[in-house]
Amino acid sequence: MNKPYMGKILMVDLSNGTMTEEAITDSVYEQYLSGMGLGAYILFNRMPAGADPLGPDNILGFCSGLLTGTGSYFSGRWTLVGKSPLTGGWGDANCGGTFSPAIKRCGYDAIFFKGISSNPVYLYVKNGKATLQDATALWGQDAVETEEALKKQYGQKAAVAVIGPAGEKVSLISGVCTDKGRIAARSGLGAVMGVKKLKAVVLDGVQRIGAHDPAAMKKLSRHCAKWTNFPMPLSLLPGTMMALMGTFLRVTPVIFAQDGLLYKTILKKWGTGGMNQMSVEMGDSPLKNWNGSNVDFPLKKSRKIDPDIVKKAEIVKYHCYSCPLGCGGICATKGKYSHTHKPEYESVLALGGLCMNEDLDSIFYLNEFLNRAGMDTISAGATAAFAIECYEKGILTKKDTDGLELKWGNTGAIIALIEKMVKREGIGDLLADGSKVAAAKIGRGAEECTVHAGGQEPAMHDGRGDPGFNVHYSVEPTPGRHTIGAHLYYEMFQLWKRVKGLPKPTPLFMKGSKYKINKEKAQASAACSKFMSLGNGAGMCMFGLFLGSKRIPTFDWLNAATGWKFTPEEYMTIGERIQTMKQAFNVKHGIEPKNNFISSRAQGKIPQKEGANKGRFVDVEKLASGYWEQFGWDKNTGKPKDETLRKLGIK
Repeated sequence: MNKPYMGKILMVDLSNGTMTEEAITDSVYEQYLSGMGLGAYILFNRMPAGADPLGPDNILGFCSGLLTGTGSYFSGRWTLVGKSPLTGGWGDANCGGTFSPAIKRCGYDAIFFKGISSNPVYLYVKNGKATLQDATALWGQDAVETEEALKKQYGQKAAVAVIGPAGEKVSLISGVCTDKGRIAARSGLGAVMGVKKLKAVVLDGVQRIGAHDPAAMKKLSRHCAKWTNFPMPLSLLPGTMMALMGTFLRVTPVIFAQDGLLYKTILKKWGTGGMNQMSVEMGDSPLKNWNGSNVDFPLKKSRKIDPDIVKKAEIVKYHCYSCPLGCGGICATKGKYSHTHKPEYESVLALGGLCMNEDLDSIFYLNEFLNRAGMDTISAGATAAFAIECYEKGILTKKDTDGLELKWGNTGAIIALIEKMVKREGIGDLLADGSKVAAAKIGRGAEECTVHAGGQEPAMHDGRGDPGFNVHYSVEPTPGRHTIGAHLYYEMFQLWKRVKGLPKPTPLFMKGSKYKINKEKAQASAACSKFMSLGNGAGMCMFGLFLGSKRIPTFDWLNAATGWKFTPEEYMTIGERIQTMKQAFNVKHGIEPKNNFISSRAQGKIPQKEGANKGRFVDVEKLASGYWEQFGWDKNTGKPKDETLRKLGIK
């Protein structure tokens, strides 16, 4: 039968320049899918305990999803995996664009790199033939320049993943870029690519990707398209109404469970930036380095990032591979760069409200600058906000900052600071590895100014507003991650409609009930982690999954693509196995799960005195204990129990 996976991987040893194709048995795919699951399987079993993340024993993997190329929608994501130099444990980064199918068209489900090259190289794969090429002439170029040069040489159909100057300089908050600025940004894996002297991966294949039942795949995709195109009145509203909706959600004591159709409409019209003002008003956006609130960044300030204003700069929309939604866009901008990818919500708030920066032109500029440099916009903005607070408190002086006046909202200083971070110049060299590393070097109380989970800066979703974010920031094997779960995500996934035994949220509930700790909330959080681990193994986009498990037929697509007859519950067990293996990877490498808890400021241990999250405290320790218990991990330590590992077949 036609299979949706290619059945083999490519292992590249950069130390000696050798390449080996390896067959992967069907049983591995049945237990882990591909994507993140296959990455976890390879890294857990092959990387020695205590491996230096910046040493030759670290394995870096580019992994395509099992459903990619099968005719299913929302299945064009790829996962970058490796031991994170930022957190010291499991690291992964997720990206869309067009790179995922290119991996499989070259005949592989994943490509892994170990060792360290003695000089800059790039991998070129043409229809299953892989070679390492000299990259000395490309070293020093930004991500867009490098991609353009490689496509000029190998043709526009070639897919390119590349590091920019931040990765070359081994910044621990650097990522890997594709599609002229799309970036797998989190976990600092660009630094791993940089230290390995691997400038790029260039893929140019034409192998066919199969599916067991193409007719069933097509039928399921038609069902999915119907819901993606389902009309919603919200699409007729102006961007200013999003701010008013956020204000309403802040003041009302009663809220309703969210349906993903609402968010789908926002994404289709504005992209993730549709939430810019709404999130500020409702308390979802952390402001002023997590010390501020909507009172500090009121409508008169946030209106400068109104989604309609951002949309006015958009000149063309784009879709990721196999995506019927199309939330991306290219914007025309002023200044040095004439074009940039439309800034995501995360980038706008990290470079904006977190630093109290109101200048949208600067956000457009920094978004493009960081994409080309290959540096994570979330961590870059958060580290800049940390530095501003240190300056405000006298921990850093003007002499320390190379003369920069690091004050809230000082746009020129923020731009100069981030440029220095990419160049590792002056104060930028201190900050280029993120806020936790910088705080340890600075001392003098700087640690109190950094907000992180296990070393990684969290995203622009405040867990004091939705405690589910704080849970996942703290308990995920890759800490600080916002793309796995939250109370809001569980409502939109609607897993209880397909998976037996999961709690169903009430349609209307008191806002305060979100902060109660009970078994149902632990079940919901664990279900989010299992489902997203499954989704990342399949190559699914989280935004598509938000439409709900009956509308986006992930379980059915997997069966139609493979010929398996697994139940939704059995697929959730695959997600549980992937999640548990990542946690076991951390334990193997000496990570104490409790050390990954998010900083006390973000928990609300000193509650805010005003604004949307006034008085809120999230007891992460108790919430984590309930979550760990749901997985069969020790509820006090977070370490998987032996009987759980045996049950899941993890040796």
